[in-house]
Amino acid sequence: MKKSNATLLALAVAASLTLAGCNRSESPDAATNASAEPAQGGETADQFIARVNEEARALMPELTASQWLSATYINDDSQLLAAKYNERYLAQLNSWIEQSRRFEGQQMSAETARAINLLKLGAAMPPPRNPEHLAELTKIASKMEGTYGAGQYCTGEGEARTCRQLGQLEDVLRTSRDYDAQLEAWQGWHTIAQPMRGDYTRFVELVNEGARDLGFADAGEAWRSGYDMPPAELAAETDRLWNQVKPLYEQLHCYTRTRLEARYPGRGTVEGGLLPAHLMGNMWQQDWGNLWDVLQPYPNAGDLDITGTLERDYQALLNERMVKENALIDSDRRADIAQAALTENAKRMNRRAEEFYTSLGMPSLPESFWNKTQFVKPRDRDVVCHASAWDMGVKIDGQPDVRTKMCTKPNEEDFTTIYHELGHVYYYLAYNGRPPLFQTGAHDGFHEAIGDTIVLSMTPQYLQSIGLVGEQQQTQESLVNSQMRMALAKVSFLPFGLMIDRWRWGVFDGSITPENYNSAWWALKAQYQGVAPATARGEEFFDAGAKYHVPGNTPYTRYFLSHVLQFQFYKALCDASGYTGPLNQCSFYGNKAAGEKFWAMLAKGNSQPWQQTLKELTGGEQMDAAPVLEYFAPLQEWLTQQNEGKTCGWTAPAAAQSPAPAPAAQPAAEKPAQG
Repeated sequence: MKKSNATLLALAVAASLTLAGCNRSESPDAATNASAEPAQGGETADQFIARVNEEARALMPELTASQWLSATYINDDSQLLAAKYNERYLAQLNSWIEQSRRFEGQQMSAETARAINLLKLGAAMPPPRNPEHLAELTKIASKMEGTYGAGQYCTGEGEARTCRQLGQLEDVLRTSRDYDAQLEAWQGWHTIAQPMRGDYTRFVELVNEGARDLGFADAGEAWRSGYDMPPAELAAETDRLWNQVKPLYEQLHCYTRTRLEARYPGRGTVEGGLLPAHLMGNMWQQDWGNLWDVLQPYPNAGDLDITGTLERDYQALLNERMVKENALIDSDRRADIAQAALTENAKRMNRRAEEFYTSLGMPSLPESFWNKTQFVKPRDRDVVCHASAWDMGVKIDGQPDVRTKMCTKPNEEDFTTIYHELGHVYYYLAYNGRPPLFQTGAHDGFHEAIGDTIVLSMTPQYLQSIGLVGEQQQTQESLVNSQMRMALAKVSFLPFGLMIDRWRWGVFDGSITPENYNSAWWALKAQYQGVAPATARGEEFFDAGAKYHVPGNTPYTRYFLSHVLQFQFYKALCDASGYTGPLNQCSFYGNKAAGEKFWAMLAKGNSQPWQQTLKELTGGEQMDAAPVLEYFAPLQEWLTQQNEGKTCGWTAPAAAQSPAPAPAAQPAAEKPAQG
């Protein structure tokens, strides 16, 4: 996940370039300037956007710094600062939008027309015009993020009271195979969201008010307007992509259910053939990689124990530091040494990831990255551990202040997350020379796909070359193992990436009411993912709030789209590198031609419609899941053989309130005006 100035300023992709009557295929770089007419007061549209870019550039440092403090020093003071700076920015955004209205219908350059549209689509948290409501909105937003970051599950009383935060509870799901211990950890984390329910209900009212003030029907429509296409078309587009990959997911689901039933006889499924939520190795069932010990097809075919190697690296660092200490050091000193070893190990993991990017010809990370990044969870305070990448909007020694925030542990999941987060960072570096309004991805799915494109290139042979796995034998069994390892991260995620915003779109448009938040959540998880809780989850719970992106108000369709786009990017870069073999065995590590093509795409930022940016890299303008199916073709064939004779699929239970279908396309004349 990124948490950049582009996220904080919430500058989404424009839905169209209609102010100047520009065709979607016309990019600012290629367009000729139309005659710029001055509006009343003498300022032309081009001058207005130039001023907005300068004012935005001046606002970025204080806004990003306040958000960084709020995420890394969680307390009432940092939440207050974050809320106030966010309120200040959103009030300024409202002012810019109002000022931009005076240029409607006037001629201007294509670049300026696009920038004005970006302003109007510029808030994932649409700001109400009412100042009191705006202040209330930013306060609630900061409070919910702080509640999530400080969340912990406690048991016992007095001296026997013990509390565990998200990372500790995730460790249980990651490593334990005790059914009841996993259930307690899963249920325990979900208790942290219950107090958010009232705040979230009010939050929805306020962002919907802001969306209506901007001319949208609700906040969901505002989100769907950021894709250079009419907002109603996005739902159909994501449905089309999901239907391409759904058969592959269903085969993986069927295989996983069989293995879980064998591991937990009588308790490995929930009625209807659904997978138990707490047994999937991940708090939200979005990544099944931690079930490798249960799901590995061939235990003796290829060494892919990345976690084991990383843990040994950490233990070696820890032992090296310990032997230099007095044997009688106290527990606090031991904890300090362990923290230092954990930090050094996390930095080494980041260095490995950086080396992949630099092998493509991309620049080394700025020195400030290594000084400013939060690599591990501090011992002395609460932080938001959810991994994120940041562009602080300032320069240090002439280099952009970019950084990441993680609570890194020595395991495969965090290792690949580092590669993902550095994808955001390199995107920041590539488009840093663009005006602030264009300093974001071609659309938000692009930003999330960059690092994951690199992850696809982390083949077993690459992992062997950097010393993380043993010698790799090229056999059919090792290929299936490698494919399964990737599918447990990539394929398992696809329906989850879709359902979160399906839930929020329903919440925003009112088809999912507060009285049915939880039943609708689980109805959608059953419908798309085929998972269910093992115990009843009534409306006293607010399970959506246990996922960071809901209280953090981060749109999630971007992640679904990124899991399609990354395979398109990967295929295009493999082609650029000259590779001609099976797609799933390609690594473009060290290939400067692929790196040059990748960097050229990154440098475009959001300066032109994403369709044009995609075409420049891949040759086509349409998002397409065909490369996903090409990549996983050997695994899909193997899964079909393994599942032969079994009853696959699942039946979702009847919900108290069935979620509304995705918004359908409407005739253009019936759509509300968009500012």
